[in-house]
Amino acid sequence: MTEPCELSAIESRRLIGEKKLSPVELLESCLKRIETYQPAINAMAAMDTERARAGAKAAEAAVMRGDRLGVLHGLPVGIKDLDPTAGLRTTWGSPIFRDHVPTEDAGMVARVKAAGGIVIGKTNVPEFGLGANTRNTVFGATGNPFDNTRSAAGSSGGSAAALAVDMAPICSGSDTGGSLRNPAAFCGVVGFRPSAGLVSSERRPHGWSCLPVVGPMGRDVADTALLLSAQAGDDGRDPLSYTLPGEPVRGIASRYHPAPRVDLASLRLAFSEDFGQAPTENLVREAFRSRLSAIAPMFARAEAAHPDVSGGDEVFEVLRAANVLSSHLEKSRSRPQDCGPNLIANVEEGLRYSLADYAVAAQRQTEIYRNFLGFFERHDVLVTPGICCSPRSWRELYPAEIDGKPTRTYFHWLSLAYYVTIAGHPALCLPMGKDAQGMPFGLQIVGPRGGDALVLGVALAIEQACLGDALLARPKPDLAALRAAKPISQMEGFLGFG
Repeated sequence: MTEPCELSAIESRRLIGEKKLSPVELLESCLKRIETYQPAINAMAAMDTERARAGAKAAEAAVMRGDRLGVLHGLPVGIKDLDPTAGLRTTWGSPIFRDHVPTEDAGMVARVKAAGGIVIGKTNVPEFGLGANTRNTVFGATGNPFDNTRSAAGSSGGSAAALAVDMAPICSGSDTGGSLRNPAAFCGVVGFRPSAGLVSSERRPHGWSCLPVVGPMGRDVADTALLLSAQAGDDGRDPLSYTLPGEPVRGIASRYHPAPRVDLASLRLAFSEDFGQAPTENLVREAFRSRLSAIAPMFARAEAAHPDVSGGDEVFEVLRAANVLSSHLEKSRSRPQDCGPNLIANVEEGLRYSLADYAVAAQRQTEIYRNFLGFFERHDVLVTPGICCSPRSWRELYPAEIDGKPTRTYFHWLSLAYYVTIAGHPALCLPMGKDAQGMPFGLQIVGPRGGDALVLGVALAIEQACLGDALLARPKPDLAALRAAKPISQMEGFLGFG
């Protein structure tokens, strides 16, 4: 029998609107799921149980009164612990903010609530979102739902893990080097990186930088598009979320939900295993090839090709370090004892760069962006693997080598994602079965400039074509095995970085 928490967000919202599902019933089902699987994977951080229950009762009353309902009315939502939530602890995974309780919601959180979403709690993150292994000294490590000794990736690892075991129907995330896409690939869910400014964010230290964005995660494409429709919106505090006189340029919800129908047979597909330079594991290459053989015939044509991203590693390293310096230099100097190894390493790296280094990186970023523009004049959509390697132990802070070759940095293994970040194009990670190790495989789908709706449509078409295919459809974790697994908090290294 299907539990309410296992229903899709779309189906739950429909049933709520038809008075066939109580928001209270849905919330209690999600809370029970959290109680059951939190010990194994530690996906949730701070919980907001009592206010969520009050919100669910109010949502139920609104339904019974016949009130006009928002697109997320009565749906529990997990909010990544990098986004402030009024009255609910927000720590950024740092002991510096262990007891921090914001008085205001982040803009995105406010829009989710205005659409009827009920914040059930915060999802776990790496310290300040630095790194793609969800571990910190406040809440500990998050385990992969398919094997809780392995990483859920990050930095939206808590959101991805929570979704995989149905703790909530939708969750928020954010993405700089792939933090929406990487955990989606590792946990078998959907993560969508929208174009910068579509989901306005007033919290970026460099307001004109396209690197960090906020976006949605779901168990399927339609649910992800539903959350995006509520998250999207113009906000003058975000320089990249702009309007023309009387005409909104970003955030028209109807463009993204429902996800548009796309005829794949009319599109030109490009595919690449590694952008010509990413350190992609052979295991991942093999999984990608098998998916490609299944989807390529769906398109008008399929061709091996990718934009020129040479120099992309250096570009991302410099521009990312500049953002880190703006956000964390003072912390590393005044409270180094409370800062983790990734933060310290990033600050030290940033201090080594010169203004000339930054100028070269910014110039090359622009060139890569224009390379993407030219590429998408010849191709409609690009697919790649979602991440460079299969999930490894969460005790390994980051992959120091892939197939015996050393990685450049602690985030080099995310390069398939961050090359797209540099250009600022929309991208989605779609779960497509498992790899040879029995862990989820994610397909990255990249669209042209401003092609958010196209990416969602392509992903939806591929997802629907693979429904019922045991090898290609979204994989689901073995819940019985997860219930029997050793609690992650009892594993060595759980609370810290050792």
